[in-house]
Amino acid sequence: MLFTDRADAGHRLAEALRHLEGEEPVVLGLPRGGVPVAFQVARALKAPLDVIVVRKLGVPYQRELGFGAIGEGGVRVISDDIVRRGRLEQADLASVEHAEAAELARQAERFRAGRPRLSLEGRTAVVVDDGIATGATAAAACQVVRAQGAARVVLAVPVAPPDAAERLRSTTDEFVCLSTPFAFSAVGEWYQDFSQTPDDEVVALLAQAAAGPEPEGSAPDAQTAAGEDVEKEVAIDAAGVRLTGDLSLPAGARAVVMFAHGSGSSRHSPRNRLVAAALNEAGLGTLLFDLLTPAEEAHRANVFDIATLAERLTDATGWLRDRTAVPVGYFGASTGAAAALWAAASPGADVGAVVSRGGRPDLAGPLLPGVRAPTLLIVGGNDSLVIDLNREAEAALRCDTRLDIIPGATHLFEEHGALQQVADLARDWFISHLVKES
Repeated sequence: MLFTDRADAGHRLAEALRHLEGEEPVVLGLPRGGVPVAFQVARALKAPLDVIVVRKLGVPYQRELGFGAIGEGGVRVISDDIVRRGRLEQADLASVEHAEAAELARQAERFRAGRPRLSLEGRTAVVVDDGIATGATAAAACQVVRAQGAARVVLAVPVAPPDAAERLRSTTDEFVCLSTPFAFSAVGEWYQDFSQTPDDEVVALLAQAAAGPEPEGSAPDAQTAAGEDVEKEVAIDAAGVRLTGDLSLPAGARAVVMFAHGSGSSRHSPRNRLVAAALNEAGLGTLLFDLLTPAEEAHRANVFDIATLAERLTDATGWLRDRTAVPVGYFGASTGAAAALWAAASPGADVGAVVSRGGRPDLAGPLLPGVRAPTLLIVGGNDSLVIDLNREAEAALRCDTRLDIIPGATHLFEEHGALQQVADLARDWFISHLVKES
């Protein structure tokens, strides 16, 4: 399993932890990289978020070998066995502990910005990191959390090697890990973006969590969007499933484009984000959301269940219309394009325009003649099979339709400048067909 970034990993991990909502847990992120993951988990579970600051105590002559760990509140977890076998002197141990305690206090003050540590007494504590290599720090954190009074300790990570995962299962009350690949060498190889998490980001996320969540379903209406830019994460109830999305409304937006993603993609996809940014710069709103839950994405057959995807897109459109009165368009990629066309052909559909990028309109099959929204089909010039499928779809559509082929581009439009051409074409199509002249 490959994660786009830590936010994506956090969203997916949160879905696997939904069963903990009733336990009213406290979510604890290991700094620094674990905090962005934990932030998304805490938001999904509507749980308080804190940082778990732990300092490993390394043997003086072999620092990578830990003889214990310390945490806030004077918590000490010492391995008497390692101390005895290593013949460690108390003076040496005290020196190591003194130095680590000073760094622990500095980090805790820096990250919390003066806020008190959350009490874990009698609570379910969910310790979250962005991944595990050896598991030593995570194991120490769990020991510290239990010593701080947690009644139940859950360790949750996106990825870990199988051997470390097996060890950790026996040292926690519950271990949740989305992926345990055998070909494991480093946590970062399982992320597209594993750039370093700076202290400032940790501080900002903890402060945002402490300020409390925005009211659920409080997406702004058109009047609110008319006065200011809005960017927020939203929860959408569609066909009985809770979907997560990112809503962006530039001030005065006169239309919103909903993104229907295809196989192997998500609302965090850099390709989708580039197109969305171009639409936002042109004054169009965007709603990027995932039509499948992380658990559903694991079964590839769900990606081709176009009827279900279209039903959820239709319900999500209704959710959006309850919150804004501006015209709505669809941008679909791969199988998401088939879902967009299927939804646009449904009875009562009020969709102003559709754009398909490298789409599979053939999967909408006999419904294509029912599409009334002006439709732009964009295909890469080197994507020969998909070109043929789109030409057949163009002939079947009875609406205002155009097929644009970008020379030299492959299916994902990864060639230099190809995706920007997609963004420009989509922008012009939506402005032409969605934005009414005042």
